[in-house]
Amino acid sequence: MSSPEKHKTKAARPRRVTSEPKGSTTVLSDDAVRLATTIERDLSAGKLDALTPQALQALIGAGCKAYAAQVEAGRDLLPFGQRSNVSPTEVMVTASGLLRAVNLAVFELGMWQSWTGR
Repeated sequence: MSSPEKHKTKAARPRRVTSEPKGSTTVLSDDAVRLATTIERDLSAGKLDALTPQALQALIGAGCKAYAAQVEAGRDLLPFGQRSNVSPTEVMVTASGLLRAVNLAVFELGMWQSWTGR
């Protein structure tokens, strides 16, 4: 005989209406926006340790892969919106760290950009 707990269903989580297709893409996108909002809020409150280094590395790696896949698929988009509150210094620090992580120099980035037109 099975337990009554086994037959309980989870309550449906309300979803925001978006222009994306329904399903896991919308849920994942909503979760990502909520996570980004929480991270921004914690940073604004001075909580610099809100993410472990491993969690931060996982997020940056996944974001980098997702962005590159979108661009390679022909989508013309910037990594963040024009009205983003990301500062030029934050972009430079992150870009430098990304290049260092894969042992590339700014010169190599410039050459790649001239070859690909990106």
